[in-house]
Order: sequence, then C-alpha cells, then structure tokens
Amino acid sequence: MNRHLSLRSGNPALKASTFKQHLVSATEGSMSISGTVNKTGFSLLLVIMAASITWNNPTQWGLVIFGLVVGIIAAILTITKPKMGYVSVPIYALSQGLVLGAISRMFELQYPGIAVQAIFLTFGTLGALLLAYKSGLIKVTENFKLGIVAATGGVAIVYLINFVMGFFGSGIGVIHSSSNFGILFSLLVVGIAALNLVLDFDFIEEGAEMGAPKYMEWYGAFGLLVTLIWLYLELLRLLAKLQDRR
Repeated sequence: MNRHLSLRSGNPALKASTFKQHLVSATEGSMSISGTVNKTGFSLLLVIMAASITWNNPTQWGLVIFGLVVGIIAAILTITKPKMGYVSVPIYALSQGLVLGAISRMFELQYPGIAVQAIFLTFGTLGALLLAYKSGLIKVTENFKLGIVAATGGVAIVYLINFVMGFFGSGIGVIHSSSNFGILFSLLVVGIAALNLVLDFDFIEEGAEMGAPKYMEWYGAFGLLVTLIWLYLELLRLLAKLQDRR
C-alpha cells in the first residue's frame, strides 16, 4: 500500500484524510515538524498558565464550566476549520488549562504531590516514546495502527457507557476501583493513551513529508495536545488508585 494513503491515527482529532484534503490549498509554505513542535510547546505553555488560575482558585467552578464549554467549541472549530487553528488552538489550550487546573487541585488535596508526579510521568512518557519512535525501536506498521485505533475506540465506548449509566445512579465499577483489576484497567488505558502519541508522531511526520500547508502545524499541535491531556488525566487516576492501596 502507498505510504501516503495509509495515514491513520487513534486520535479522533487526526483522521487519515485530514492532511490530504488540504494539500491543494498550500500557498504560504509547507508544514514542518519543527513548526509543529514549536506550536505544541506554545500551546502547552498556555495550558500551564491557565491551569495556574484554577489551581490557585479551586472554588471558581464558573471558570471550569466556562472552560469546558469553550473547549468543546474550540475543538469543533479546529476540526472543521483547520485554517482557523492559529486562533482556535490557543483558545482550546487556555480553556483546557482552566479545567485541568481545577481537576489537578482536587486530586492534589486528597493525594499531596500527585499532580507533580503525573506531570513528570506525562512528559517523561512523551520524551521516551519520541526517542523510541525516532530511533526505530517502535515500528508503526498497519497492524500496529489498526490495533491502537481499535483499542482507543474500545476505551471510548466503555467510558461512554459508564457516563450514560451515571444518569441512572450506576456505573462500571472497575473504572473507579483501586482493586487489582481496577489498577490493571488504568494501566491498560494509560498504555493505549501513550501509544496514541506514537501514532500522532507518525501522522505529523507523514503530513510534513506530503507538503501539507503551513496552517496544518496548528492542527498537528492540537492533536498532540488532545492526547497529552488524556494521558495526564489517566495518569492522575492511576496514581490515585495506587495511593489508595497504601
């Protein structure tokens, strides 16, 4: 199969056709990996800045709700109008920062030191997987891609079912349990989230090779940001379960 026709990512923000459908509109330079990295770094800085607001003001639930709503709108705008990424992605980063700051503070109050641990593990995982990917230690084959996409979809379905069951006063206990099975579940989800980073690396690299337009760097940064936020939240949950076992 032609490599350029096999783009695939488990990240719902990065679909196989995303870069190809924008190739013809490249008029102001081409997408580069370094440009995507810079925009990802800038977006993460915005996340941290916004998170500090709700971290220091944990009772500002209005800001959290505002962040949730604005984040959804910004994500939809980024996916449907990639050319607006230079506006929508920074807004998404700021809005998610407001949400993450409050969530992190809640975990921190119950488990002192957990937020710093989750942050270091998130960036440590990012660095380790990037090194493994660039060195060729991890081969992104079609079967690998299909497996991670299927696993990601399975996790999404489980979480959706749990969300719906919550309206009826029930839920899937293993998601929240600190039992052996509950910890194994969290380890599995963390692994799936982490491997999505590898798919994102491969997806962005192929997009750059295909000559996608410059504005798609913001889209690539958005995809990485989505995965990193997911990974961080799952690590918080896993660390909390491990501390409950002490």
